[in-house]
Amino acid sequence: MRSLTANRRSFQFSHWSFMFAEFAVWSFVVLAVTGAVLMVFYEPSMSQVTYDGSYGPLRGLFVSKAFDSTMHLSLEVRGGLLIRQVHHWAALVFVAAVVLQLLRMFLTGAFRRPRTGQWLIWVTLLALGMAAGETGNALPDDMLSGGSLWLIVSVVQSIPVVGSWALSLLFGSGFPGDRVIPVMYGGHLLIPVVMAALLIAREVLTRRHGHSRFVASMPTRRSARPMMALATVGMLIILGFGFQIAPIWLYGPASPTQISAGSVPDWYMGFLDGALRIMPPWELTLGDYTLSLAVLVPTLVVPGAFFTALAAYPTAERLLLARRGRRDALGRPKSTSRVAREAPARDVLDRPRETPVKTAVAVAGITFYGLLWAAAANDQIAHQFHMTVNAVTIFFRYVVVIGPVIAFVVTRWICLALQQADQEVAEHGVETGVIVRSPDGGFHERLVPARQEPAALSGASGR
Repeated sequence: MRSLTANRRSFQFSHWSFMFAEFAVWSFVVLAVTGAVLMVFYEPSMSQVTYDGSYGPLRGLFVSKAFDSTMHLSLEVRGGLLIRQVHHWAALVFVAAVVLQLLRMFLTGAFRRPRTGQWLIWVTLLALGMAAGETGNALPDDMLSGGSLWLIVSVVQSIPVVGSWALSLLFGSGFPGDRVIPVMYGGHLLIPVVMAALLIAREVLTRRHGHSRFVASMPTRRSARPMMALATVGMLIILGFGFQIAPIWLYGPASPTQISAGSVPDWYMGFLDGALRIMPPWELTLGDYTLSLAVLVPTLVVPGAFFTALAAYPTAERLLLARRGRRDALGRPKSTSRVAREAPARDVLDRPRETPVKTAVAVAGITFYGLLWAAAANDQIAHQFHMTVNAVTIFFRYVVVIGPVIAFVVTRWICLALQQADQEVAEHGVETGVIVRSPDGGFHERLVPARQEPAALSGASGR
């Protein structure tokens, strides 16, 4: 029989929310394998050639070698389109899994010591996954990626002081130049190396500190990791085989003077697009310099503040709780050893209702993100509801401020109501559904004391 230490340090699938990390890990493995195959056929060059491939409508056009090699890979290499689409779907699933993993850790308090390092790793993986996705989207050099490059130009130019210098590093003397695709390709190769190192470090930390758990968890399954790997790989193959994504032969080669109609970014970058659309045209003039806040704030300030808040939250919460816990109910200061003894068990996770403020903060953040994501479709919303784009834009400017506040208040109220319901169950017992008749002829439901419920659950689960 394996020891308790071995059980704590190996992967445990005792709750459905633990699968998000495994989805991220195995999606990254698929990304690495498919990316290595794509490297064999892709040529990161912006040199112009005449397209003479199998796709007739584009034959005879001047295209870059990057676009030509991607077309050759997609339509002429056996299995190339499947590998390319699996790679793209894996990138989308990886970012989604990381987001859900961060949300799960935040709601359950899994970011606290000694797992703060793992929290910081996942925050960094989210930023790197978004960067890897954007650099990868630029590599085909099609019309859609060309539109993304125009946005990158605007963002880089809005950076104070170093914006022009950074723009010259990316594009050279002019847009689009002949440098941006090789630069993006180099970044696209470097970022996965860093991500692999972070995932290895996360695995080491997990084995060192053990897995967290809920108070009432299902029995652990020892064969969960191979099953999660097969499920993730199979799902990505089905997505790549059955659902078309990024058909560059329909977009055509990139052109500095043209852009695709109705083009939208990947889902995880939608909130930046929405923030750009609803941001007022503000400018700030400092001497001879003019800062375009309409671009700087939504593309740099908002995501910068978001990732800074994520990384700093565990430290901020720890300092706040330590300050509150230094005195007892009589106002007397506690010793350091007493504070340590009264600290909660590090392996037991919170239920979201037990921390109403933290849960409300998470829901408010999700609401803010969702509203920005919806604002990225302000033109489509205006068209479908027969409204003006200006009216929809003004609506989102107000609702992105008011909506998170309402979400915070409502979520906190729900958590407090659930706490009150739990307290009533603890005081009066758990309903059994068994109706009994009393000697005086009345009927009532039989209740089981709440303290018997965990034991009953453990017995029912086979422990």
